[in-house]
Amino acid sequence: VRIPPGPKTLPVVGNHYELYPDPLGNFDRLFSRYGPMIKTVNMGTTTYHTNDPEISRHILLEGEFFTKATSNPSHPLYYLSEQNALFTCDTASPAFAISHKFVPPALSPRAIAHHAPLIRAAARDIFPVLDELSTKDLAFNVYQYMFKMGGQVIWRVVAGQDLQHFKAVNTPPALPIRLFGQYLHLMKKVSLRPAWYGRLPFGDAARLRAVRDELWAEIARALRECASPDGETLSLSDPTASLKATCIADYLSLVRDDKGQGLPEEVLLANTVAVLGAGFTTSASLLSWSLYALVKYPGNQERLLQELVDHGADSEKDWTYDQLHAMKFLDSFIKETQRLHSPSFQTTRNAKKDLILPGGYFIPEGSVVTTCFPSLHKNPAHWDNPLKFDPDRWLEQGFAAQAARKGLYTPFAAGKRGCVGFNLALAEVKMVLAELVYNYKFEDASPEAVVYDPEFLVTRPLNFYASATRRTEWPSKRAE
Repeated sequence: VRIPPGPKTLPVVGNHYELYPDPLGNFDRLFSRYGPMIKTVNMGTTTYHTNDPEISRHILLEGEFFTKATSNPSHPLYYLSEQNALFTCDTASPAFAISHKFVPPALSPRAIAHHAPLIRAAARDIFPVLDELSTKDLAFNVYQYMFKMGGQVIWRVVAGQDLQHFKAVNTPPALPIRLFGQYLHLMKKVSLRPAWYGRLPFGDAARLRAVRDELWAEIARALRECASPDGETLSLSDPTASLKATCIADYLSLVRDDKGQGLPEEVLLANTVAVLGAGFTTSASLLSWSLYALVKYPGNQERLLQELVDHGADSEKDWTYDQLHAMKFLDSFIKETQRLHSPSFQTTRNAKKDLILPGGYFIPEGSVVTTCFPSLHKNPAHWDNPLKFDPDRWLEQGFAAQAARKGLYTPFAAGKRGCVGFNLALAEVKMVLAELVYNYKFEDASPEAVVYDPEFLVTRPLNFYASATRRTEWPSKRAE
């Protein structure tokens, strides 16, 4: 039995310069040096990290030993610790139970299938902009456009409104989307500083609080505007209730349980903010890395195009939720992108008591323990040729289920506090990729090696540029 090892600390900063500005590479290096469980101290905050699937399974199992407590100042989501929202609240928060009852049905496969036309329409909005860029022989910063795409999709599906992000090539993101970007950037930046930094009445800490207030006001306004004035209440026990709502926020506003109770106003607002924020930032990053994988790894764009054609794609094809999920290579391609280029860096839990994890690692009560997704998904002890981008590994019968069951692949976390929005995220990415790849050929136009942003809530490419050319020829459909 031993405390997890880790690098020596420096005064004040601890291990900060062992981790930043390249946490992805540095955590891989530290796991390789010290083993599957390590201890770091960053600006006074002690965290335990793992890249081991067995240890991770114990961490993510909400119960006797671990819980999610974002109100703990050492938790990486402390500055997002909204105690009325499912994603950001403590499990012990009174709002968790009621949120967990009402929010998941709004994001079920049936509900997302109902909203598929909204996703499809939002995806096609970018076509005129890509056409203009192609005509002028211009490349574009992929993340900046996918940031707008993610915001366009999520706002239409959740709030039922069109942000018109692609009216022109240089149309800026709408105010609430810009506020989300600022909020998440400031939150991550403040979280990497000492605890006292977040209490300062000026600078980034003060700006974070001001942006938060402005963002909440914008979401509250959107909620009022999307509410059905004469909408009849919906029954939580009715599996088809989500099909009667115009958007996710409309459903959350109208749904009632068997006692006639719905989400309190403050819980409704907080969960709408959480669904919007978590939904578009992760999807924007995953879409960006997916386009990166299309141009970085030869042959995949052609294989995906062929699969689309084989499944009946044409310029008028209106993909349904079920049709998207029936395409095996599309699914494998996205899984491999998430494995090798995970938008989510970590998920964190809090130890409820002194405990010993597999391998004899002692974790003190109250400790913050993190699963490092990128390192877990590239752990050479559990993955064959982990640095190779190989979608075919997911085509093996039963491989995906086995990887999930063993805890090898958890891009949306797992357990009681796993991401409830994964159905929406995957449907969005599949729909957008299907529309883009069928209509355009993408080529890498990055002027230099692509780097990621270490000071954002999700892992996003900063300088990835691509060019898009309208397709005029397609492969023939293969015989079944």
